[in-house]
Amino acid sequence: MISVVVNTWNEERNIKRCLESVKDFADEMVVVDMESEDKTVEIAKKFGAKIFTHELTHYVEPARNFAVSKASGDWVLILDADEELPKSLVKRLNKVTKEDKVDYVEIPRQNIIFGQWMKHSRWWPDYNVRFFKRGRVKWSDKIHVSPKTLGKGLKLEEKEENALVHYNYQTISQYLERLNRYSTIQAENLLAGGYKFVWVDLIEKPVNEFLSRFFTGEGYKDGLHGLFLATLQAFSEFILYLKVWEKEEFVAQRDILPEFQRETKKAGQNLRFWQKQINYRESPFYKKPFLRLTNKIFR
Repeated sequence: MISVVVNTWNEERNIKRCLESVKDFADEMVVVDMESEDKTVEIAKKFGAKIFTHELTHYVEPARNFAVSKASGDWVLILDADEELPKSLVKRLNKVTKEDKVDYVEIPRQNIIFGQWMKHSRWWPDYNVRFFKRGRVKWSDKIHVSPKTLGKGLKLEEKEENALVHYNYQTISQYLERLNRYSTIQAENLLAGGYKFVWVDLIEKPVNEFLSRFFTGEGYKDGLHGLFLATLQAFSEFILYLKVWEKEEFVAQRDILPEFQRETKKAGQNLRFWQKQINYRESPFYKKPFLRLTNKIFR
C-alpha cells in the first residue's frame, strides 16, 4: 500500500494539480493542513484525501513527522502542494516497491522558477528523500535540514524522467514573501547555534552566494534567469544577516571603512577571476585536451 502525504497552507492554486498527478498512484492520500484560509481543504476533500490539521508553523519541517504518522501505507511519498508526480516517475517508483530492495529513495527535482526549468545555478538535480518505507525516515524541526534515514537508499539517476516537477517561485512577490518569512526563522536558528554577528558577513556571504550560483553553479547557462536568481539568492543572504544584526539590537559598528574597502576589493578580485575562468571555459579552445591539461598543471 502506498500513501501520498501533502502538507498545505493556502494552496488552492496548486493542490488540485498535485493530487491529480497521484490519484492513480496512491492507495491513500493524506493532507495535513496548517489553518488554510482559502479552498485548499475543500479541494482536497473532493479527491477523497484524509484531512488532518496542524498548527501554523510558517515552514513545513515541524509538521512533516506529524503528517507521516497519519499515513497507513507500507510506502510513503512526500509531496509539497506545488509539486507534481510525472507518469514516468510513477513507473519508476512502482518498480522500486515491486523489487523491494531499498528503504528510501532520493529523487531529483525540476525546479520551475519564473516559468523556466533551472538546469544549473545549483537548482538541479536538487535531490530530496521523498519516497520511503514507513518508519525509515524522520525529519528535524529545523528549516531546510535533510531528514535522517535508516537502511539502504537508492539515488535515482539525474534524468528528467526520474524527477519530481516543482513549480517553485512563480512571481517576484512570492519570492520576497518567502524570503522575509524564512530569513526570520534562519536568523533565529543562527543565533541559537551560537553565531555572533560580524558585519563583514553582510558583504562576504552575499558575494559568495552569488559567485557560487552564477559561476561555480554555471548559472550563466540559465541566461537572464540565472543572473536574476543568483542576485536574489545573494540578496536573501544579505537580509538574513541584517536580521541577525536586528535581533542583536543593531549594535553599533565603528570605523568600518578599512574593512569595507578590503572586502569590496576582494569581491571585485573574485568577480574578475571568475569572469576570466568562464570566458576561457566557454571558448572553443578549452575543448582541446592539451589545453585542458596545461590549464590544470599551471593554474
